[in-house]
Amino acid sequence: MSNLGDILRQVVCMPSDIPDDWSFLKLTDVCTPKQWRTIASDEMTSSGYPVFGANGFVGFYHDYNHEEETVAITCRGNTCGTINRIPPKTYITGNSMALDNVRRSVITQDYLYYALTYRGVGDSVSGSAQPQITGAGLKNIEFPAPNLPEQQKIAAILSTVDDVIEKTRAQIDKLKDLKAGMMQELLTKGIGHTEFKDSPVGRIPVGWDIKILPEISRFQNGKAFPSSDYLASDSSGVYLVKPVNLDPDGKVNWSYRSTAKLSLDYWGTASAYRVGAGEILMNLTAQSLEDDFLGRVCMTDLNAMCMLNQRIARITANEDIISQRYLFWALRGRFFRQHVERITQGSKVQHLYNSNLELAQIAYPTSKSEQCKISFILDGIESTIAKNRYKLKANEKLKKALMQDLLTGKVRVRIDNKVEGRVAV
Repeated sequence: MSNLGDILRQVVCMPSDIPDDWSFLKLTDVCTPKQWRTIASDEMTSSGYPVFGANGFVGFYHDYNHEEETVAITCRGNTCGTINRIPPKTYITGNSMALDNVRRSVITQDYLYYALTYRGVGDSVSGSAQPQITGAGLKNIEFPAPNLPEQQKIAAILSTVDDVIEKTRAQIDKLKDLKAGMMQELLTKGIGHTEFKDSPVGRIPVGWDIKILPEISRFQNGKAFPSSDYLASDSSGVYLVKPVNLDPDGKVNWSYRSTAKLSLDYWGTASAYRVGAGEILMNLTAQSLEDDFLGRVCMTDLNAMCMLNQRIARITANEDIISQRYLFWALRGRFFRQHVERITQGSKVQHLYNSNLELAQIAYPTSKSEQCKISFILDGIESTIAKNRYKLKANEKLKKALMQDLLTGKVRVRIDNKVEGRVAV
């Protein structure tokens, strides 16, 4: 579901010019927005019909209030303004505005969903402490629409792209599960071993060794660059890697709004903090107590050119003992995660310090060949995930472009062997 900040930042997409045979429809003229009774948590059941609340599906109930698929707008909380497509036989609570009694002679259900998704309803959100959408706030919502056959064709095109997007997401999820399983297997049992031994971190192959992190690597903390020297992310300069830039997938991501840059002068004056390609970076400060943000490890790509910020550590493998790539995977594995969880258990404010890292024990194959094979297998899965993510982004970009063209009448679709409007798809 969408984040409220993204919804409020979304520009309402309303074309000033539409084809002569299109019209602007008012939302309240084509359906009846309604808030149904909200079910209390003690009324929920362990099975039955799904219940949809403000943040998605929240449980089950013995009855449903919507027989057919329904479009609903989340009207309370942090996801307020999200347009949802709710499956049949679902109970939609009062935390969402169900768009009931759709006038099928004027608009199709699918077109209504895509039209509102493209337009956005951020202009109907009221309140700051507790954002909400009311029936009154939706009275001014309108959007352009063609005749029913063209609506159906537009929705069919967008649904086809949605299907590809959902299948790609499902494939990514399967690959992520595969990667997690392979990491568990390879980073604890290795390849082809039949004999194992007990160790301080658990059972490992007989031919493996364990050393504390300082014995197989060196690490360096970042510098506290003055925030007054930060440049806008679209300025010319060098990136400053911050905790927010370290993604769960092990990549350094510069696309966040809070990404900062520094003047290129720092590349020379603070050369000790330059970060180049293929470097391991670790976050030393928790942003969330609920995920793996603390101790999150990423590796820079070939185009990296950034400065090492405070609370980020650079970890460099001693290649005589362990390869950089294997160390990267080992620091993302179960043994190191357990170490982080042990030393931070019960802490309200979580940090990692050099003294914590110095105690971290890393299990590894003494054979560089096995290290290479393990890294190669995990890199292969990671590469396939990256390709699917690229495909996903490409299709999301295609959908956005198609919505802009088709839902405004800029591009027209072909219906019954005839071209409706200016351009055929």
